[in-house]
Amino acid sequence: MTADAASSLDAFFAAAIAMEEEAAQRYEEFADAMDTHNNAEVASMFRRLAAVEARHADELMAQRGWTALPLMPRIEFEGCEGPETTPADAVHYLMTPWHALSLALANEERAVRFFEQLARSTTDETVRRAALEFKAEEEEHVVLVREWMGRVEKPPVDWAVDPDPPRYTD
Repeated sequence: MTADAASSLDAFFAAAIAMEEEAAQRYEEFADAMDTHNNAEVASMFRRLAAVEARHADELMAQRGWTALPLMPRIEFEGCEGPETTPADAVHYLMTPWHALSLALANEERAVRFFEQLARSTTDETVRRAALEFKAEEEEHVVLVREWMGRVEKPPVDWAVDPDPPRYTD
């Protein structure tokens, strides 16, 4: 999102809500993939992360008094996806909850940098204040995810070694 694109508070909120919804959707996709690979523990972690993102989107919608996102011009982010969205190829069927949380941590840290940069670059004082508030919320999420990471076991170096790897035939 550029400072020009977030020239109004409504445009800013619409973009922020879209970011949260996109992140929730990607975490749900990851959960489904982990279910497919019988990795229920990580699927559950991704569903928890999806719920957090979806709840944040709902809270922002309620804060604006919206029942649906208003039609706004599509705001382009650096890269093709929002700062809180993990690339689709980032999951591994043997990943652990620690890995899922490390992906979430990277997302939250990108969101902090994104809102910080937006606050520095916008000329709209209302948008600047909102961006700084969102930055502070994302910093709280960073702390939360780090706390969660401290409660799960860090995987061994050879975590991706599968003694019975999948075999594909054409």
